[in-house]
Amino acid sequence: MRANSPCGEIFDERDKVKRMEELKKCMREAKKILDLTVGVMDTSGMVVACTDPAWEGIEDSSARAVLLSDELFSSTAGKTYMKIVIGDSTQYIAFISGVDAVARTYLELVTQWIKAAMRERNTDVERETFIKNVLLENELPGDIPLKAREYKIPFATRRIVFIVRVSKNDGVECLEILQNLFPDTKTQMVVAMDEETIVLVMDLGENLNNYLTEVSKTILDNLNAESMIRAHVGIGMPAQTLRDIAKSYREATLALRVGSIFESDQFIMRYDKLGLGRLIYQLPPTLCNMFLNEVFPKGAYESLDSDTLVTIQSFFENNLNGSETSRKLFVHRNTLVYRLDKVQKITGLDLRSFDDAVLFKLAAMVRTYLEKQEKSGQGGNINW
Repeated sequence: MRANSPCGEIFDERDKVKRMEELKKCMREAKKILDLTVGVMDTSGMVVACTDPAWEGIEDSSARAVLLSDELFSSTAGKTYMKIVIGDSTQYIAFISGVDAVARTYLELVTQWIKAAMRERNTDVERETFIKNVLLENELPGDIPLKAREYKIPFATRRIVFIVRVSKNDGVECLEILQNLFPDTKTQMVVAMDEETIVLVMDLGENLNNYLTEVSKTILDNLNAESMIRAHVGIGMPAQTLRDIAKSYREATLALRVGSIFESDQFIMRYDKLGLGRLIYQLPPTLCNMFLNEVFPKGAYESLDSDTLVTIQSFFENNLNGSETSRKLFVHRNTLVYRLDKVQKITGLDLRSFDDAVLFKLAAMVRTYLEKQEKSGQGGNINW
């Protein structure tokens, strides 16, 4: 994710907030064991965290002199300063009230503590970047086991990928909710792919079907309950090793795409439950058009009115059972027969015949696919 993209700016800002939270956490802990005032300021001199919260937001004019000094420690105006160097550059300046040797020792200990916390934070970011690269197949297969060992991620554990798709405005909030919902980073990895796509890579539970349903419903219920976020969840197939999560990610992506075409009223879409939709999605448009021309006379489907289409849908949902369909639609049995006769007259297909019903259903799905494809303008790739 590039830092100069809108998405990069959003999540860079979020990472900055996380670093500030880490610094303030260190100051809260330092306050428990030190009587002296200790704080951290950024390179502009603004105090960003302090054992005395009243100091936060105040600008320290000594910052520039401290940065220009060749010395690691500087003392002025009753305070001792120490640069916090992370990588090759000074990231922050720590300070403590007092200029004696004891104050300097305390400051050095606090600074080492802060640097350790920042390194751990950086490692978390690098770990997340690694997982993202594995998902996008940007890592060499042979390097994955080695880097997994480096980041202490078990390689051979069975996992599965969930994709949570939300609107761009809800992306950051959704990420925070999911990170709080799945805090166990050893078995659950939450990664933001872009502004509207959050990926969960999770160790598999015992009962696969129950596990997938339980996790998906937990995600949707929490997003809806906390922030009324409307989300869709795509689920891939189990991955036997860390290397295989890229395939599970592709499958979850396809589940969302195919589900958005054929099951637009559903919020949980599983790759192993796509059925005919997966088959139709892989057919070339020319073949789909040939099939439709064979099934429906020109203009036949378009001439079916809305009441007739609702009747057809209900008839299919009730397994071609006329009595049940009449009951669900609150219409007389003769009215249903009249509508089915009307469909047969227009399309040449008798939906009371299983073969004709299957043919009509398949053709209707193909037609839906072509309509979505035309709207997307992607030449065969339906975008979510």
